[in-house]
Amino acid sequence: MENVKLFGTWSSPFVKRIVWALKLKNVECEIIYEDLANKSPELLKYNPIHKKVPVLVHNEIPICESLVILEYIDETWKDVCPLLPKDPLDKAKERFWAKFGDEQVLPSFYGYIMKKGKDQEEAKDAALAHLKRVEQLLSENKFLSGESLGFLDLAFGWLAENSYPLEVVTGLKLLDEDSFPNLCAWKDKFLGIPVIQESWPDQETLIVKYQEIKKSRAE
Repeated sequence: MENVKLFGTWSSPFVKRIVWALKLKNVECEIIYEDLANKSPELLKYNPIHKKVPVLVHNEIPICESLVILEYIDETWKDVCPLLPKDPLDKAKERFWAKFGDEQVLPSFYGYIMKKGKDQEEAKDAALAHLKRVEQLLSENKFLSGESLGFLDLAFGWLAENSYPLEVVTGLKLLDEDSFPNLCAWKDKFLGIPVIQESWPDQETLIVKYQEIKKSRAE
């Protein structure tokens, strides 16, 4: 019998991509929500290196780092809803862009939202340049992974899920239909998928979370 557990937090975009993947694969999973200010002994046992979420535990074997976990899920339950393409070159491209999203796009996006003054303007320029590159990936496809939802869409799910709450809280907007028509269309398609809809946090709840973060940084 499969024994699958996921250690995470309700709002982490890195955790959420794992939840989506498991649901798409119809894998039953126990989700264990962590208080990152008071991490459980189990989390520290399963991820002693980084001590962070997400951690997938499959039959008592832990797998860490969200993009690594996504690939593990796809390879372990490969007969249901494949996420990565079979062609090695296409697979390498998706891995590249997913890494680009986590290491370049996401930090610049949040940097623009959270920073101030000159640092904010520099983050804005970087974010817009990065988003333009992602926009081009959608020039001929409905989804970032092609004609159907895949690995790269889950990797960029944070952008669809968090852009509106962040805009409400800060009054700053990056994704608009004039500058990023493809990304805006993708966002609507992504959030319209039932599996995504049923497992993403209420937008008002996310707004409250970001209001609290903004307040704490202003104090």
